[in-house]
Amino acid sequence: MTNAVEARGVGKVFSSRSGEVIALDGIDLTVAAGEFVSLIGPSGCGKSTLLRLIADLDTPTTGELTVFGKTPRQAREAQDYGIAFQQAGLLPWRTVTANVELPLELHGVGKGERAVRAAELLSLVGLDEFAGHFPHQLSGGMQQRVAIARSLAERPSMLLMDEPFGALDEMTRERMQTELVRICAESGAAVVFVTHSIPEAVFLSQRVVVMSPRPGRISAVVPITLGDERGEGLREDASFFAAVTAVREALHGTPVTARGVDLR
Repeated sequence: MTNAVEARGVGKVFSSRSGEVIALDGIDLTVAAGEFVSLIGPSGCGKSTLLRLIADLDTPTTGELTVFGKTPRQAREAQDYGIAFQQAGLLPWRTVTANVELPLELHGVGKGERAVRAAELLSLVGLDEFAGHFPHQLSGGMQQRVAIARSLAERPSMLLMDEPFGALDEMTRERMQTELVRICAESGAAVVFVTHSIPEAVFLSQRVVVMSPRPGRISAVVPITLGDERGEGLREDASFFAAVTAVREALHGTPVTARGVDLR
């Protein structure tokens, strides 16, 4: 099966009045189809820049980047991935259903098919009864679930998520993490997830990619071997704390081998 993402020697340089800024340097990364990978590192390390390159919102300065064996532009045109950002970005004058239908509408999908797909997705994210509501009538967590449903509208093979839960309170954030694990298991989509939260990265991921301060490089990749069942009880398990410690140590440049984490 073709990998979701393959980056080889990818670099990104931005020009400014004061000179060139090296945002990314020598990024080598593979994300398998159906795999959940989180990017974590200090502010300014290039996590969001890398996500933007994958999403064809910017272009690499050096190296080669493919998405499902295509250029990022070809993958975008084929609707191979969906995107969710920190702000839900819902259109306030459209109902929940109409917001979810928007990508389909823009690509000429018929009204009946749009309605069926939106209903499926609202069921998936647990918002069936709010289909006719408007964004201002929803909580922040509910709005993010609508945004995730919208990002899945065209059945993408991958989700690109840039701190989608960063603006939520801790209780809602943990609930959304559990929901995302379930949604991804049911949809089968690969995920590249940007976060500043170590526990969030560990709870969600099969691998955590640790990035260094600018110029952004991959300093460590921590496999998370906690199994496929990621219920609320996992947060109190010793293996979860061991994995959090392993990622924290990797961020500080001293990776350790801990129970529940394979750092080979």
